[in-house]
Amino acid sequence: MTKLIHGGDIYSHQEKHPGGVVDFSANINPQGLPAGVKDAVIAALDGCANYPDPLCRELTEAIAQSEKLPREYILCGNGASDLIYRLVYAVRPKTAVVTAPAFEEYEQALTAAGCEVRHHLLCEEEDFLLTERILDDLTDDVQLLFLCNPNNPTGQPVQRALLTRILQHCREHNILLALDECFCDFLDEPENHVMNEFLPEYSNLILLRAFTKMYAMAGLRLGYCLCGNRSLLDAMYLCGSTWAVSNLAQAAGVQALREREYLARTKLIVAEERAYLKARLAALGCKVYGSHANYIFFRPHVSRLRERLEVKGYLIRNCENFKGLSGEFCRIAVKSHEDNTALLHAMEEVALCP
Repeated sequence: MTKLIHGGDIYSHQEKHPGGVVDFSANINPQGLPAGVKDAVIAALDGCANYPDPLCRELTEAIAQSEKLPREYILCGNGASDLIYRLVYAVRPKTAVVTAPAFEEYEQALTAAGCEVRHHLLCEEEDFLLTERILDDLTDDVQLLFLCNPNNPTGQPVQRALLTRILQHCREHNILLALDECFCDFLDEPENHVMNEFLPEYSNLILLRAFTKMYAMAGLRLGYCLCGNRSLLDAMYLCGSTWAVSNLAQAAGVQALREREYLARTKLIVAEERAYLKARLAALGCKVYGSHANYIFFRPHVSRLRERLEVKGYLIRNCENFKGLSGEFCRIAVKSHEDNTALLHAMEEVALCP
């Protein structure tokens, strides 16, 4: 059986928990799917007898207006993971660098394409922050670098000055920088971290975005990338299905970009609940690192925390399959105050059990 590497697998637990589980293993907006997006999906059902627009024209125009970039800079896909695979197969790098720990999909796609993957280790004693040490690994034989900002699972953002230096270094050494910004919107000041302004000047920069987390649209599968190199985007388009983005996903994306009140509420909820969780986890005896997005990365206060909480119907992410981590680390999503409080209560209970 295929070994699953991501959180959000509620289906494997249905037999043990027929009444359902509370899923803290996937970092989804606690507000759930916006009502306007749900209505847009329902309205789009009548068009499902037709093939979806293979060029995602209405959606691309909406993204262009939102990002204040030309349409030619945009390619939509079946989630960010689809675009990761398209990128790797379009470039076919012989050697690539990924950080460890980081989102496992980068390495999985690279390995599937026969690429040699080199790991740049993030150090616990540096709070898993990316530092200038990364530049030493970006040698002339590297073709592609994947970075996640903020990083998953640590929630640590990369300093803007360092990102700019990395980008310049990559251009000088003919390295393509794929920057995953899927969690940027959850940062307190995302405008200080996104790299849109560098796209016109740097053809070696590609940004990955998704509707998955911020708009709670994981099941609809919708993402997009931004790049000033149209030849690369055209090559990526040919590396996937013509109809990768369904009618329903396209309609959902167009409406999601109109949900400004939903975004404003999200920022307030996540900021408040993130601070609450970090403080309470520290009080329990957990060691919290980074965690500036909508998830918390920590060393737990007891061993086998994931297994103990699963018995109580709570799913959290054990980070044992993230490369570069030794010992037990866990990641939990920032959810509603009610869910967060219930999880913390369950964690207090398991601490009392041998």
